[in-house]
Amino acid sequence: MTKTARSVRGAIRAAAPYTRPVTPPASSATRGQFITIEGPEGAGKTSQAARLESALRARGLAVIGTREPGGTVLGERIRELLLAPSASPIDPLADALLFNAARRQLVEEVIEPSLAAGTTVICARFADSTRAYQGYGGGLPLDELQRLEDIAIGGLRPNLTIVLDVPVEIGLARKAPDDRTRFETGFDVAFHRRVRSGFLAMAVAEPQRFVVLDATADEDAVTRRVLRAVEAALGESGDPVSLAAAASEPNRPTVRTTQ
Repeated sequence: MTKTARSVRGAIRAAAPYTRPVTPPASSATRGQFITIEGPEGAGKTSQAARLESALRARGLAVIGTREPGGTVLGERIRELLLAPSASPIDPLADALLFNAARRQLVEEVIEPSLAAGTTVICARFADSTRAYQGYGGGLPLDELQRLEDIAIGGLRPNLTIVLDVPVEIGLARKAPDDRTRFETGFDVAFHRRVRSGFLAMAVAEPQRFVVLDATADEDAVTRRVLRAVEAALGESGDPVSLAAAASEPNRPTVRTTQ
């Protein structure tokens, strides 16, 4: 490890957790729900997040969709640097720092103001992706990543995280050649298996927040499962919005917490 990397990690360990200097948060009765869609490559996160956003909006819920990295001018520029297939290799710690820089801007500019205004936020990827990719996949200590996350965004956590789970080989095969990012072209299958295992391990550790859905089914079937999972979460929070009309499958979502 270089002297610079040791210095950065030392600063991460020593820094006080970030506390957002804002007015007192809205009450739970008025604050929006924060829903994140996670999972390995090719699981369908982007399309399912968009479908969920449309379903909630159609039922009269104030909702906004966004993505990571991205969602802001700064975030989209960082996205170009991080995901370009032609990008030179990036150190895992540099990866984590850049992702958290984009995340901080997204939280301050989009997510937190929307939640405070009572708007439901749907985000394709969030902090769990950094733990899965740079932690489980790239080998960075999880406690360091947690410390960095605390500095960047404080205690903000999703109300519900849906992991769309798909075997690595299937997920990678779904991506068209011209739609592949640095993570598809620059990392081997073993890396992606560690990433997938990381998502499942986090789901086991936090069953109250995570729902794991089998994403190998057709897109419409997965959407119905996603809607049922969200309906259950919103119902527990007292939200009267019902998604039953859009979720015609008779069974609860398929939840898996082991590979």
